[in-house]
Amino acid sequence: MMNKKILLTGVTIAMMACQPVYALDFGHHKSVEPLYPISPFIVNKGVDSVYPSVAGDFMVYSTMTLRHAGVARVSKYSPLSAVREVKPMVIDEAIRFGVAIRDGSVGYVSNRIGPISAWMWRGHGESHVSIASGSVYRGAIIPYHLNASSDGQVWCFDTPFQKLRQNEMLSEYGDHPHFELIGQLWRTYDYDSFRHKSGYRSTKTGKSNKFDPPSLFIYNRKSSELTMIPNGFDGAISPDGRKVVFVRETDGNYDLWMQEIDGGELVQLTDSAFGDFEPAFSSDGDRLLFVSNRDSEGDVTETSIYMMDLLSNKVTRLTNAKRATDGGPAWMDKEHIVFHSNRDLKKPNSSTISDWNIWQLNLKQE
Repeated sequence: MMNKKILLTGVTIAMMACQPVYALDFGHHKSVEPLYPISPFIVNKGVDSVYPSVAGDFMVYSTMTLRHAGVARVSKYSPLSAVREVKPMVIDEAIRFGVAIRDGSVGYVSNRIGPISAWMWRGHGESHVSIASGSVYRGAIIPYHLNASSDGQVWCFDTPFQKLRQNEMLSEYGDHPHFELIGQLWRTYDYDSFRHKSGYRSTKTGKSNKFDPPSLFIYNRKSSELTMIPNGFDGAISPDGRKVVFVRETDGNYDLWMQEIDGGELVQLTDSAFGDFEPAFSSDGDRLLFVSNRDSEGDVTETSIYMMDLLSNKVTRLTNAKRATDGGPAWMDKEHIVFHSNRDLKKPNSSTISDWNIWQLNLKQE
């Protein structure tokens, strides 16, 4: 069972998140109850906190302010204390895509050398290890959506080869994006959604995408082998480092696929009419969290968290807030999940705000 300290962190209004609220729905009042108990977990005033990553006793998450993009590491049992940051080494350095390793190491992407490159801070002292190959530093590969196995031996990231999109991503890396884009990194390769505008076409089959598909790269630190999977991004490495689940776009829609890294069979995991993104393995590798807008009919800004049992292929919806953008899920343990959301702290199931905080969900309905 999770240490009780976890359930007491965050803000004092946490219990309000577990209460039924009322929202206007097509002219009628409709009771909207959370499918599972939720509560705020990390709330930093003036800081957007997104994309939690958990391994061992540690949680890593990305932070964004108007002047700074960074990565923080905390104890998952006491996230408001003993905060360690990967510190910038040069002026205007942006540090993004934080990844937790169970020994306390932290993976991240930085623009301190060359265009942008991937690194691993060992979690103590000032020792930083490079990830992948020299092509990263020369700009042929720009690593996005960094992820790793829990022991830090197998890594994955994606990159575009379309020169126009490469240049756009590099020029915008250190800039402060619109608040929507801070918590929706899957939109990086979607031509209709990669920049903020007043409205977006639904992510569903038949929507055109003028961007060429990116490729997913998998790097094994022991063998120095760099593997490429075409038309893939937003990968998640299984805890044992043997499989990768990733997002693939087909004719305007996004689904999840799984591949054995050594070249085994490619398996399509989801076949929704709408979009599925941001997969995350459980520690035993038997369950998968992901983000989808399948219940909002492809609405880009209305997403929820889902869980798939990889043994039975059963999918369970975990969050159902009206209008909220839930994303970046990660497993704390077998019963607790963390994710980021733009939910209103006072009305979490009926209102949203222009800030991102990290929330906790309890799979054990009490």
